[in-house]
Amino acid sequence: MSDPLADVATAIALGRRSRQEDAVVAQFSDGADTGFAVLSDGMGGHDDGDLASRIIVSEVFASICLSDRSETQGHGEVRDRLQQAILAANQGLRDQITAGLGQEGMGGTVITTVLQNGALSWISIGDSALYLFRDNQLFRLNEIHSLAPQIDLMVRQGELSEEDGRLHPQRNCLTSALVGADINKIDCPTEPIDLLPGDIVLMASDGLEALETDLTCAILQRYCESPSQQISHALLHAVAHQNAPDQDNVSIIVIKPRFAEADHPDLAAEHTSHPWRISALRRGFAHLRQSAAALLIGRSAL
Repeated sequence: MSDPLADVATAIALGRRSRQEDAVVAQFSDGADTGFAVLSDGMGGHDDGDLASRIIVSEVFASICLSDRSETQGHGEVRDRLQQAILAANQGLRDQITAGLGQEGMGGTVITTVLQNGALSWISIGDSALYLFRDNQLFRLNEIHSLAPQIDLMVRQGELSEEDGRLHPQRNCLTSALVGADINKIDCPTEPIDLLPGDIVLMASDGLEALETDLTCAILQRYCESPSQQISHALLHAVAHQNAPDQDNVSIIVIKPRFAEADHPDLAAEHTSHPWRISALRRGFAHLRQSAAALLIGRSAL
């Protein structure tokens, strides 16, 4: 049996909330040359956030799986498919709102990552985070579509104290999200990022912000040689240990790419671009659609 493309783990926690409004899925099959992961943090109120995140994740998952082509594709074609997947999810939300099965304004954030040939591509909307841990440092890769960057700028310019900036009531106000309408901002780089042996990719909803970035980095430093599942458990344990009275849902995906020797004949010098293509990823999304369908059936019965 071929080695898996990556060591991947997903983890999710309720926090102090009454409902789970985050949703995650990852597809990294043994022997496959392509894998991908999707994370969404739902919004829209008590009844709609969980439905919205499940719709987003299932529609993105299905769109990517069903967009497979047998010929090798360039990164531009993969980028187009990521964007098409987002549009499909956005339309899925609109369809449910139009049908009266969800309220206007329900939606969520989304991050979708694709890993192939040691390179990472992504598309993201909202404030859920995509991090790269490399050489004992933690870097945020994706844009933050909220008021947090503007508030942080005010702190740097001396207009707000660090404490006021950190606790600002509008800090998490989104400037872009999937809500079944026009999308204000989309982060989808024109080129993928080459990954190196030892890199760790971390996707997370904003519930992880209960941890200071330095603490998240310290946990990754401590467990960087451990399996992804242990890393994800350590992060969730650290969040729970904060014992925040208003702790949000937390969802994370940890990806540790695996490289064959042929992928990096000279690990010290090799850092080149890789071709991109989507391979067959058709299995595994039925349960997600069933989950969303079950919520819709329950909603229509009310």
